[in-house]
Amino acid sequence: MVEVRDEIPAVDEFCDLRIAAGLSAMDRAAAAVALPRSLHAVTIREDGVLIGMGRVVGDGLHVQVTDIAVHPDRQGEGLSRLVLDSIMRHLASLPRSTIVTLFADVDWLYQKFGFAVPNASVGMMLKQWPERA
Repeated sequence: MVEVRDEIPAVDEFCDLRIAAGLSAMDRAAAAVALPRSLHAVTIREDGVLIGMGRVVGDGLHVQVTDIAVHPDRQGEGLSRLVLDSIMRHLASLPRSTIVTLFADVDWLYQKFGFAVPNASVGMMLKQWPERA
């Protein structure tokens, strides 16, 4: 039986699930600072073990959906939909003028929730590499 909770995952389990799910590795010290600053976070656990997660970060005017991950052994079971359901409930509580963004490797999941590639805007990313001090 899986349990969906509105909670921030612990640093180690957050970092480990990102890697297991094929997302980029995150610096654990940076994650320890960043995770408590989440506007909203959701976890899915089975027997206490983190098997799915997602977060909303930002300032309330501009927010980003991020860190959507499901353990590869549990993908295809609809768990990502449970994560997004929680996130969408949170987003509905924000002002209608809030700009919500996300970057994803796949679009099939997010399109089901109304996300679309914008025509009037261009998404960009600056990745800070470890060798840059």
